[in-house]
Amino acid sequence: MADTLAADTAAAGRVVPEGRAVVTGISALAPNGVGVPDFWDALLNARGGLGPVTRFAADGFPIRVVGEIPGPETVPGVDPRLAVQTDRWSQLAMVATEEALRDAALDPAALPPYDLGVITASSSGGNAFGQREIEALWSKGPRYVGPYQSIAWFYAATTGQLSIKHGMKGPCGVLVAEQAGGLDAIGQARRTVLRGDARAVLTGGTEAPLSPYALTCQRSSGRLSESADPRRAYLPFDAAACGHVPGEGGALLLVEDAAVARARGVRRTYGEIAGYAATFDPPPGAVHGSGPTALRLAVEIALADARLRPDQIDVVFADAMGTPDQDLAETKCLAQVFGPRAVPVSAPKSLYGRLYAGGAPLDVVTALLALREQVVPPASPQITLAAAHAIDLVTEPRQTRLRTALVVARGYGGFNSALVLRSGQDHG
Repeated sequence: MADTLAADTAAAGRVVPEGRAVVTGISALAPNGVGVPDFWDALLNARGGLGPVTRFAADGFPIRVVGEIPGPETVPGVDPRLAVQTDRWSQLAMVATEEALRDAALDPAALPPYDLGVITASSSGGNAFGQREIEALWSKGPRYVGPYQSIAWFYAATTGQLSIKHGMKGPCGVLVAEQAGGLDAIGQARRTVLRGDARAVLTGGTEAPLSPYALTCQRSSGRLSESADPRRAYLPFDAAACGHVPGEGGALLLVEDAAVARARGVRRTYGEIAGYAATFDPPPGAVHGSGPTALRLAVEIALADARLRPDQIDVVFADAMGTPDQDLAETKCLAQVFGPRAVPVSAPKSLYGRLYAGGAPLDVVTALLALREQVVPPASPQITLAAAHAIDLVTEPRQTRLRTALVVARGYGGFNSALVLRSGQDHG
């Protein structure tokens, strides 16, 4: 099938795909940094972005610390005509898209529209928009519910808005698997590019899950921190771990086939998406055998997909759930795959919060920047690694040779995903 695709492509006068999916453009939106340069500087200087809730009156609300991106509710830079019909989560994606396309030096209008796709991830959808419309319904009546309520809350709204705005009519979709969904979207984008179904795919995810309604729903998981101290609220792998802090933001990336990227003049990429896998936990109460956990299987399958041994992974970016049982399950998995304390592990999200479907793509951007700059950005320096966790947790910037990185993500309900990245540069 691949030979047929190559022959048909060559006959049509188009570039023959090389079979490597590379990242040519990135973006970053986080509570501690807006835009890639600001975000990266914040990570290297361990500048946090957690603080009290400011978008609504939180007196008496059980969740006191969140990761908010500073600024007005309507994201600056978004066309007012689109702002009235979209939730903040979609607006963040619009801003991230502009940065990613600019970084990749790609003008969507320069390519046939069916050669470009959009695959994003979402966890909570347009929750704030939906809450406002429901409040209008119950306080004033159905005539006060706007027409955009029918689409703005929907998980696929971001994919649809980006596709329309940039004329991207190729393969489009949305993945919903909480934090793991961010890696699933990138994995699907990779598959789309490698199959030759699109020349390039805009992928990743953003979240804005900080409305009262969204936070109430998240609290039902029992995994949110209710600490009022921003410095101590989110301490994954610490003996004092008490849950995670939700945050808003994320990242969009441009994924292309390596040969296609070269043909349009790209001389330097951030790296290759070398391997990907996803698994699902068995149902609660199921009898577990003696084999590896579903999380470990995801890691091992992703490594096999990348044709790498465990000792060839140079850094791991952890999921870092922030609850004692989930943290221990993750560190046991990493110790079993790589050996105790055998590979540097970091969790920069401890500085700005878990961004759900936006968090894993932002971890991928962080990993790609780490590969480019040859430095592991730290987890929060407030973390004191508990004795139960046999990992080499990085809590200050570490210069080291980096060629490969593993990103791990888990989603509430049993989702597990793992993504392997290979450097786009030769560091000798």
